[in-house]
Amino acid sequence: MMKKRMLIIEERTSNGELNGEDLSRHFSKKDWNVDIVSGLTEVKNLLIDKDFCPDVILADLDVCADEMFKSNAELQKLTNYPEWIFTYDPDGDIDISQIDGLAYDILAKPIDRHRIEVVASRAQRLASINRRLRHSSASKKQRYQIESYLGQSDAAKNVREMLTALTETAISAVTVIGETGTGKGLVARIIHHCGLRSDGPLVEINCAALPKELLESQLFGHESGAFTGAKERHRGLFEQAHNGTLFLDEIGDMDIELQSKLLKALEDKKARRLGGEREISFDVQVVAATGVDLEKAMHEGRFREDLYHRLNVFCIDLPSLADRKEDLVELVPSIINEYNQKANKKVTVVTDEVWEKLFNYSWTGNIRELRNVIERSVLLSKDETLPSKWLQLNGSSDVVVESGGVPRRLGSAITIPLDGSMKLDEMDGLIIQAALEDNEYNVSQTAEMLGSTRETLRYRIQKYDLRDKG
Repeated sequence: MMKKRMLIIEERTSNGELNGEDLSRHFSKKDWNVDIVSGLTEVKNLLIDKDFCPDVILADLDVCADEMFKSNAELQKLTNYPEWIFTYDPDGDIDISQIDGLAYDILAKPIDRHRIEVVASRAQRLASINRRLRHSSASKKQRYQIESYLGQSDAAKNVREMLTALTETAISAVTVIGETGTGKGLVARIIHHCGLRSDGPLVEINCAALPKELLESQLFGHESGAFTGAKERHRGLFEQAHNGTLFLDEIGDMDIELQSKLLKALEDKKARRLGGEREISFDVQVVAATGVDLEKAMHEGRFREDLYHRLNVFCIDLPSLADRKEDLVELVPSIINEYNQKANKKVTVVTDEVWEKLFNYSWTGNIRELRNVIERSVLLSKDETLPSKWLQLNGSSDVVVESGGVPRRLGSAITIPLDGSMKLDEMDGLIIQAALEDNEYNVSQTAEMLGSTRETLRYRIQKYDLRDKG
């Protein structure tokens, strides 16, 4: 178990000893690693020379008040944001209000041992939590940069240009539209982590995933007893996102009645919890994403016109992957590298055959589908080459169902009539025949591609009399 770390800033006695020695021995017995210094100059030397990163700093204001008031921000960064506990002589002339914003707690002398131990333990837990949050926030800021929207196509460059303008401006609402899988969530996170509210929280919710009543409770919160099952108070997402960003995914699927409440909250910048008596103010930036055509939904009465205009302060229309296939050159290696690290694989080679399949595919599921395809191929790879057979791009996009006509093979595609002229077994046989041809009649590879067993496939080959016609 890692020891908790404390730094004590105390004055030296006339014989050169530190008054904090007693406290140091006490905390050392309580599983703390303690160092003692006599001033802020020694603090800086200790941190730089010994690489000592305390969780809690116990500082005597009678010794270091003047220096503390001058070096507040510098010390916080230098000490990696610990929690500060200050002690002071209540009969002295120190204005403790100047230090109140930095202090976890301020204790009057003489110090009660039990009290300081309880306060220090709580301060250490808070410091640990805050450091994890800062590390997580820093990691996300590094991950969600404008350059994270990959691609050198004109469409990708245009999106990055709009993101750059957005992140430099204080804007109340942004609408991100695009087909499913085009990266609306990525763009929302870039807007937050690169924008002016990056130090605030990012709170996300999928409006299509919850029924109206539960979504309302999540957005605005509720008081204990507001409805059956509400056993305790819940802070709404608007409250949680205060001074940050609220990401409303799939906003086009929100119930029309709830849309009016959302509009009022956005206009007033305050809302009342369900069952609550007072309104709670908040300051949030809203990013709303949808794959629904909001203008069409508005004309059909499924989306409020006033809410549409309130959210559409700035709109980013994300291109489909089919409209920027040249970006595969940058996207594919990046995704391969990501899954190499996750799965401890070493895929570095993409053959011409694989590139041809990737470029010829329609990508109706956009980048989400591309990620799934690459993930599967990397996970099932045996060496440094991305395996072609696990792309499995001959599935749903290569079998075309028609309302009439005759079955035919067009390259890697099959058309199947649904006019009653072709029975199910015939369709089954046609698909298996095409798969065998694509795999040069290798039964094992064909079975893997179709998600079947060799035994089942052999049975169907015999049943349908499927032979190499070459």
